[in-house]
Amino acid sequence: MKAFSSLFTALDETTRTSAKIDALSAYFMTASDQDKLWTIALFAGKRPKRAVSTTLLREWAAEAANLPLWIIEESYAIVGDLAETLALVQPPPTRTNDQSLTHWIDTLRTISLMEPDDRKRAILSAWDQLSPQACLVFNKLITGGFRLGVSRKLMTRALAKATGEDAAALAHRLMGNWDPMTIEFDALIRGTGTEAALTRPYPFCLAHGLDIDVKTLGPRQDWQVEWKWDGIRAQLIQRDGVVSLWSRGEDLITDSFPEFSDTQDFLPDGTVLDGELLVRDGPVPRSFADLQKRLGRKSVTAKMRRDFPVRLIAYDLLEQSGADLRQAPLSFRREALVKLVGGLPEAAAIDLAPTLDAQDWDGLAQARTSARKAAAEGLMIKRRSSPYAQGRKRGDWWKWKLDPMTIDAVMIYAQAGHGRRATLYTDFTFAVWNDGALVPFAKAYSGLKDAEFSDITKWVRAHTRDRFGPVRQVDPDLVFELAFEGIQPSSRHKSGVAVRFPRILRWRQDKPASEANTLTELKALMRNTT
Repeated sequence: MKAFSSLFTALDETTRTSAKIDALSAYFMTASDQDKLWTIALFAGKRPKRAVSTTLLREWAAEAANLPLWIIEESYAIVGDLAETLALVQPPPTRTNDQSLTHWIDTLRTISLMEPDDRKRAILSAWDQLSPQACLVFNKLITGGFRLGVSRKLMTRALAKATGEDAAALAHRLMGNWDPMTIEFDALIRGTGTEAALTRPYPFCLAHGLDIDVKTLGPRQDWQVEWKWDGIRAQLIQRDGVVSLWSRGEDLITDSFPEFSDTQDFLPDGTVLDGELLVRDGPVPRSFADLQKRLGRKSVTAKMRRDFPVRLIAYDLLEQSGADLRQAPLSFRREALVKLVGGLPEAAAIDLAPTLDAQDWDGLAQARTSARKAAAEGLMIKRRSSPYAQGRKRGDWWKWKLDPMTIDAVMIYAQAGHGRRATLYTDFTFAVWNDGALVPFAKAYSGLKDAEFSDITKWVRAHTRDRFGPVRQVDPDLVFELAFEGIQPSSRHKSGVAVRFPRILRWRQDKPASEANTLTELKALMRNTT
């Protein structure tokens, strides 16, 4: 654990990409194969199952430190990281232990199978033999919080530097649901093992938000333009009769969408499609809220498939007859895609993504304004000569999203933040007027500067009406302009609506609460998008 803890600290103490790559590659050249596998897995999001609830960890840490629980809670609010808080309050260890990262992960896997009392003794014993630095990492393993600014791309570059393997090939081999407990390090890095290769997706190509004048992109004919759908990005893979469906988050979601179980009847072996999963039973896709009803289900009933039919809107062909097409220009891939899926029967549940044929940028700008009528978020603009890159490569793929919807709302509840903002009220609940009463409809916590949060915090303390744990009910006087990407009906919310990705645009100090928007106006936005 000492070597991994030192790596963790080195990564945490720098923001320089080169320093992180150097630290990772040095570790990969000296650590054991099993520790290297777990390190790759941890930074790729493959974490061991949580062995203990955070509630119990708080209670046990308070007991071990001989502190009241409220001090643990207050400390957590200031520190902003539970793993770090628990490590900081621990008394000095009475024993030493320099076991490996793999040893401690195996320990956590064993603890998860224990009875509650034995589980507690095992955790307290671990805390009593780990240095503060190692204790922090051990707590991170329990709680699953490895956020160190280490992207998959950065880790892949470091691994390539340490092993001499091609970074692009490594990125592909690290995709999928490989298990650090069952695969050998060499098999993962060299790409051996046919079972993994059968279902392995490709790293997704991502777009940058369009932050320049669209007309500076050059001739319109050099670009392919599609709708930017509001669904789930996915790759559909058909190899040797095995069908697999992967989300962009690298979740294997085949079982949740049995619509594609018979893909081998419609697509030739060696096919990989990139596209968007949408609920669709007509020319216009249905809302993301309908798609959410299908997510995470291992058992999907026939009724659910009828009520929420899912289709893949295919917009790229990454593999054809087993050949990797990613380095071919988009124009070539599009032509091959049209031939492959353009004439598929309805039963295939695969549709060809349409392209927009406006002749100039002004025409596309006009088409963009109708995106919500098409149940889209805006436009995707892709250079026809572009390859299918790994990750986000600026200049070839752009997303030209619609301007967000906005509403003026009244803040009615406030809650303090965590970590650096633990002394500021930054998390707010907002409401709109309905028949003279305020109805809550959204929560938001981003969009303002620290100075504004500081002023609001002083106001909250002076205008608190009631307290509910960490939440304060305040006088309904402050108005804020909120932005959000989508809106749909919701039976779970008192307002009857739910908004997507709400955030604060500005504090409307020029506006009294009586002039905030109404629920009728909020629902009108919803009607205008359907």
